[in-house]
Amino acid sequence: MTKELSKKALSIIKKMQQSELTESVIYAEIAKFAKGEENKTTLLRLAAEEKAHYEIWKNYTGIEMKPQKRKIFKYKWLARILGFTFAVKLMENGEESSQKEYEILAQEVEESAHIKEQEAEHEAALLSMLDEERLQYVGSMVLGMNDALVELTGSLAGFTFAMQNTRLIALSGLIMGISATFSMASSEFLSAKSEGRTDAFKSCCYTGIAYLITVALLVLPYLLMDNSRYMTALFIMIAVVVFIIAGFTYYISVAKGEKFRPRFLEMSLISISVAVLSFFVGILAKNFLGVDL
Repeated sequence: MTKELSKKALSIIKKMQQSELTESVIYAEIAKFAKGEENKTTLLRLAAEEKAHYEIWKNYTGIEMKPQKRKIFKYKWLARILGFTFAVKLMENGEESSQKEYEILAQEVEESAHIKEQEAEHEAALLSMLDEERLQYVGSMVLGMNDALVELTGSLAGFTFAMQNTRLIALSGLIMGISATFSMASSEFLSAKSEGRTDAFKSCCYTGIAYLITVALLVLPYLLMDNSRYMTALFIMIAVVVFIIAGFTYYISVAKGEKFRPRFLEMSLISISVAVLSFFVGILAKNFLGVDL
């Protein structure tokens, strides 16, 4: 070390040294399979910067460290499954909590100010990486998912009281959901074609897949429950709706830097409100028509 440091400062430096080394390896590993030369170049630049920061901290601790294998494994697979943009954004979000630690270090370590500036630049560099195919079609996925959530949640809730039989409800939901999937996908294709887009087919595929997955998840509780447990299936289905909204909203909030809470509350309120209204419509329809299934 170049000078005597307080125990608190040394503890923070060791923590940062470990983090910088691990993240440099993560960036380098993700760069191996990230598509696009610009993305690879950005990731490798970030990896080099993190490794340089590690070397600076090593001068203070005098300790040679090894990267954390579990953290590397975690973010590599997040990048493969959910996209490299989501993975690195999620990792960078964790660095926001280290700002107070940099303020403490600034009183004892001059280099910390320079490192803090470079860390701030990371976020700006990552924003330019939002050219992943899956993020380009997020709009199509949101369209398919939102439509499926609102339409099918309402329909299944209405069917629940009108039919009072999980198998009949599941059958009706699947028929309607699969038909709506083809309808939604074809509408997206025609819309994209009319706009002169060359990616019309790919866009309609993303819309259709998002819609179909949502249909399957919402109908599943009715397939798993006994015929008489239709109300249990309804409550599980609503819980699944909230879970889907929370998961997808979290993904978007991380990958595109949007606020989680407003979007989540808006989508949840709309879907649940439609379900409640449709449930009462089912009650009225059953009583008015005098149908007993």
